[in-house]
Amino acid sequence: MEIERKYTIKKLPENLESYPCHHIEQAYLNVNPVVRVRKQDDEYYMTYKGNGMMAREESNLPLNKEAYYHLRAKADGNIISKKRYLIPLNHPGFKPGFPVPPADYSLTIELDVFDPPFAPLIMAEVEFGSREAAESFVPPDWFDREVTYDKEYHNSYMALQIS
Repeated sequence: MEIERKYTIKKLPENLESYPCHHIEQAYLNVNPVVRVRKQDDEYYMTYKGNGMMAREESNLPLNKEAYYHLRAKADGNIISKKRYLIPLNHPGFKPGFPVPPADYSLTIELDVFDPPFAPLIMAEVEFGSREAAESFVPPDWFDREVTYDKEYHNSYMALQIS
């Protein structure tokens, strides 16, 4: 189960280049349900995502390079290319009433900086271990609008919009 919230951002964090980064390329074979192929650095996957916006079933299967490129050629719409920065969020904030996490608790912000034709879009995603944690999360100040429930910000939707 993937449980995540998505946000646009107000500004890039300082020292962005100091964080680990992956180059991601992904293409969509189907959007309902979502069937995607992804190249992340030198690893290849096929992903199935069930219905839902904040929480949904997700399964990843490994692919080899040849299978990835074979399937990518069959994709609908645009191939999405982006850099994903992994930014630790130590001591994340939660609404009152949510159990206080341990002192060493942290989350990871996945900051996606999109390449053309989607640039200058930049989005932040945060994954959670439970719906309760996701619903109680208080985003950092540099996050802007939440777009978790806005289909226009789902990559599968975006891939079919710009040609």
